[in-house]
Amino acid sequence: QVQLVESGGGWVQPGGSLRLSCVASETIYSGYWMGWYRQAPGKERELVARIRSGRDPDYGDSVQGRFTISRDNAKKMVYLRMNRLKPEDTAVYYCNDRRDGINYWGKGTRVTVSS
Repeated sequence: QVQLVESGGGWVQPGGSLRLSCVASETIYSGYWMGWYRQAPGKERELVARIRSGRDPDYGDSVQGRFTISRDNAKKMVYLRMNRLKPEDTAVYYCNDRRDGINYWGKGTRVTVSS
């Protein structure tokens, strides 16, 4: 059972930046996908970004060019750098670890973008 804990959410004005962090309880392997998803009120959970060794990261269309995902396997960490935030980025952001066909999720960290 992999446990994931997110941090770094909060309130930010439009155009601002935040960095989200996720720490895993178990070793994370380069060959496994790790990523960030988000869910806004009244909407379905959607992919924000995911990363795996040997491939370019995948990004949701709405965050392409603004967000950057990275990982540090030694520290069991995944990060999401979010720049030029927009009100429509407001959501709960969830860390995801997919291994052996099983999805593990954190409890989420809330990001609010408003003036």
